[in-house]
Amino acid sequence: MQLPTLVTCLAGCAFLLWPLSEGCGPGKGHGRRRAPRKLVPLILKQFSPNVAEQTLGASGKFEGKITRNSERFKELIPNYNPDIIFKDEENTGADRMMTQRCKDKLNSLAISVMNHWPGVRLRVTEGWDEDGHHSTNSLHYEGRAVDITTSDRDREKYAMLARLAVEAGFDWVHYESRAHIHCSVKSDHSVAAKSGGCFPGNASVMLESGALKSIGDVRPGERLLAAAGSDGDLIFSEVLTFLDRDPTPLRLFIALQTEAGAQISLTAAHLIFVSENCSEGTAPAPGVLRTEYASAVQPGQCVLVSDGGPGRLSRISGVSVRVSRGAFAPLTRHGTIVVDGVMASCYAVVDQHWLAHRAFAPLRLIHSWTGSTGGHSDGMHWYSRVLHWLGRTLLGPGRLHPWSANNNRPLRL
Repeated sequence: MQLPTLVTCLAGCAFLLWPLSEGCGPGKGHGRRRAPRKLVPLILKQFSPNVAEQTLGASGKFEGKITRNSERFKELIPNYNPDIIFKDEENTGADRMMTQRCKDKLNSLAISVMNHWPGVRLRVTEGWDEDGHHSTNSLHYEGRAVDITTSDRDREKYAMLARLAVEAGFDWVHYESRAHIHCSVKSDHSVAAKSGGCFPGNASVMLESGALKSIGDVRPGERLLAAAGSDGDLIFSEVLTFLDRDPTPLRLFIALQTEAGAQISLTAAHLIFVSENCSEGTAPAPGVLRTEYASAVQPGQCVLVSDGGPGRLSRISGVSVRVSRGAFAPLTRHGTIVVDGVMASCYAVVDQHWLAHRAFAPLRLIHSWTGSTGGHSDGMHWYSRVLHWLGRTLLGPGRLHPWSANNNRPLRL
């Protein structure tokens, strides 16, 4: 891509996201440094996020105990960070063994502790457990959990220590007792920790001819069944590019079943149009559809379904998790797509469809000018990487899916 086009694109992205960033731009607060966000300590027995530890929205299911003789022992790596004190009461080094994700979050927390309390270090009292000291299915047996205190063992600091652990990116933090904080993470190969928003390779879309086609076989320039807007007026919209395209890996997807018999699978951070109230089989009234992360959709909510005819509402009867191969995310000109008979957004990670669609306006403009989006094969589109960086910088984690806000890997908007 030529430099002027890229500069124009980046400037456009910043302009589009600028109105949503607090304290930026002209008007009140212009020219002043934004005050640091106040950290609110957790209270005793509080956990964050407010769901059970071994659920999709937190650290995920127990995957099996790891022993020194098991094949999975290679998943654990030692942590020799000198800024962390390991109690190691067994004198075996077990507390230092952990998954890479747990190590990354723990090292990040160690820096936060030293910055918040000069002269104080992070202390790990329990890490990987190979002796059976914890409850059945504890994540300590997988090296995905740690119990922590501060080096001075000042219990007055533990409420704030819990908050710092949340900010460091642990997937679940529990101010479990007055003696320690419990923290855990998703497994390293969990898709929840690694992917943004996509559909599986076996998903199907409808061409303008009425024929169904595997989403992995779609090519830019083809016109797919989509919607002109959030009110569900169905049209055929041109595919501009793939925001992500990866045909080989196994991925974890949220599967939504409807009373009409349709089923759509999409990754947790992907946006889908839902309505809180509906009559089965009726057309949506203007303004009733809004976007929701797939991970937050509940049975009883309604989605728009279509087999090529007029769209109609159908109630979600079940939500489950499934593993499928491949991850594909086509971008249509209208930013919507009907996949496996259910209308969804083309976007993910950011919490509003209209915001994501507006942010992609420069890419649509580039395509209108050049007939291309800058070249892209398998993997994540360069524009998505740029937007994710801008989103994290300007919007902050409150506007992004919680699994992406603390993730070092760029995710697709």
